[in-house]
Amino acid sequence: MLKGMSVMSSVMRGARRLVHADPALLSNFLSRPILCPAGSSASPLTCHQTRKYASKQVKGQKKDQKNQKVKVKVDKQEVEIKQNMTVASLAEAMNKDFDHILEALLNTSVDVDSLEPESVLEERWIKEVVTRSGMKFRWAKLSETRERPNRDVHRKPPADPSLLVQRPPVVTIMGHVDHGKTTLLDSLRKSQIVSTEAGGITQRIGAFLVQLPTGEKITFLDTPGHAAFSSMRARGADATDIVVLVVAADDGVMNQTVECIQHAHRARVPIIVAVNKCDKPQADPQRVKQELLAHDVVCEEFGGDVQAIHVSALKGDNLLSLAEATVALAEVLELKAEPSGSVEGLIIESRTDKGKGPVTSAIVQRGTLRRGCVLVGGKSWAKVRYLFDENGQAVTEAGPSTAVEVVGWKDLPSAGEVILEVESEQRAREVVDWRTYAEEQEKLQEEEGAIALKQKLHLEEYRKEREGLTHLSWRQRKSALYRANKNKFSARPSERTQSAEPSLPLIIKGDVDGSVEAILNLLESYESQQQCQLEVLHFGIGDVSENDVNMADAFSGSIYGFNVAASRSIQQLAAKRGVPLRLHSIIYKLIDELKEELSSKLPPLRSENIVGEATVLTMFDVSVGKKKVPVAGCRVQKGRLDRRLKFRLIRGRDVVWEGSLAALKHHRDEVHTVKSGMECGLSADGDVDFRAGDVIVCFEELDTQQVTSWDPGF
Repeated sequence: MLKGMSVMSSVMRGARRLVHADPALLSNFLSRPILCPAGSSASPLTCHQTRKYASKQVKGQKKDQKNQKVKVKVDKQEVEIKQNMTVASLAEAMNKDFDHILEALLNTSVDVDSLEPESVLEERWIKEVVTRSGMKFRWAKLSETRERPNRDVHRKPPADPSLLVQRPPVVTIMGHVDHGKTTLLDSLRKSQIVSTEAGGITQRIGAFLVQLPTGEKITFLDTPGHAAFSSMRARGADATDIVVLVVAADDGVMNQTVECIQHAHRARVPIIVAVNKCDKPQADPQRVKQELLAHDVVCEEFGGDVQAIHVSALKGDNLLSLAEATVALAEVLELKAEPSGSVEGLIIESRTDKGKGPVTSAIVQRGTLRRGCVLVGGKSWAKVRYLFDENGQAVTEAGPSTAVEVVGWKDLPSAGEVILEVESEQRAREVVDWRTYAEEQEKLQEEEGAIALKQKLHLEEYRKEREGLTHLSWRQRKSALYRANKNKFSARPSERTQSAEPSLPLIIKGDVDGSVEAILNLLESYESQQQCQLEVLHFGIGDVSENDVNMADAFSGSIYGFNVAASRSIQQLAAKRGVPLRLHSIIYKLIDELKEELSSKLPPLRSENIVGEATVLTMFDVSVGKKKVPVAGCRVQKGRLDRRLKFRLIRGRDVVWEGSLAALKHHRDEVHTVKSGMECGLSADGDVDFRAGDVIVCFEELDTQQVTSWDPGF
């Protein structure tokens, strides 16, 4: 013991001598805080010892610390709070669950174990929960925003009967597509051209006027029958006064015929039945009338009030009787309108003209439309600059039941919209703004309803999941839910993304970071996103793993590996899931295979190859059974005509028809090909109007695989 103390005292004496001799030398052995500050009179070993930790100073460290002090502005979620909120209402306002509120209140004076969903929180704890959750709060407004006044415009009430005058009926011809509806309209046009020479007919505005020898007029709508009629009725417009239902005498009532009858009954519009194709030997008009009885269409000979006219649209038989029946029904209906007052009408067609801008074809239903009128149609408005009648001539006004073209629209309205006149342009803008606002509110309500439904389903699923955990404390519930959801991601079914555009999701694996970086740099040069979307889902270092295969399967992607391996089990799993696994040791081959896969995602490019051309010399009809088939006599000018390919009929610079041939003959023999310089007769598969001088082109369509335009630079 004495020996140890003597040794210790000798060490201390030696240290004092060393300090007095060379203090700098001692600082190499002892930490700086042990030494006394400079100028201190105290003994160095008796100074108060304070430890200071040393840190290595790196070049540019002060600059980095300054940059770290700059606060990044983060957009925080805003939560609307109010006094006396319950835990459940606060969780709903924050879009969180009950347990999240309990977690936020940990390490506070609140007893979280005693809280229930209906427990009321103090104001300071409400703010504390919001702040701890990384959100900001705002107090709920006590007053609701004032409701926007309705600035829409509506139809005027019925006019005084003393102001009404008689107007022409507006008639829509409806029927099955194969029952002669279009032929009947064409026949009515031709008969009107013959009788008036000027025509009074135009296909441009989708309506034409027929004037009888006695002076009566009928306005026919040349629009797709049931489709246009449905849109008109859905908007509450009374554009159509009478429906002419065309039924073929040889076919009878078809599905589309029944649909047209339902449209007419729903709109409470009277029907006139036109029994067409009565010139055919197999025609049976009586059977047609009996079939109509099953659909509440009772003809006059069966004691009903529906007129049935037997016509032949192809030959033009009895068309005048059909027109007279329409006029007679119009007289019974006493169709009248007010020629004065605000204009009301219906848009039957709309288009954009290069010289005129947005143009609509409309039928005036009430009032007189004049140049300078301010109109509203749907979410667009117009100050009428020009009016064109059915002959394409400029007019200054148009009365009821008149079809006109209206020029002056600011935007193009939809067909079927109701036209209403307003007093000024300012009023028109107010109406359009209100309708746009009302539509946005309606869409917003639909979206809110869909969101509320999804939230309700999610809440039901959430409560169902926690039904068996209600007896546990919130800490035990948290632990149980963690164990239950631990393997949820790997166990859930595949979530494949469906997209209309071609896309290629990728997973890149490499042996080292430099390899992966080189591949990613090459992929950054990809600039053909308009052809195929290229997306890197994941990249990493090391061999291909099961997680890589699962991710590629979930997103329908491919795995590309460079200088890495895949075990036999991984290869079998990828083959079973249908995941392309492409491993390469040369980067050029990897990029070449990637380009091939990108090209395979692109749709084939269709091109045309002109095989031959022929000129139509004359036209003649050939009897095939009881049917006359139009045949074009042609001479082949270039190449050859092959019956198995497609054909195109060109008249001037316009393509009139495109399709296949029904027959191709040389003299009287059926042939497959006709060579250059030979004459032939051909008939088209369909109703085609050949004329002398037309050019017939034979062509074949070729599908070639597209190649990606991406050029990585090597």
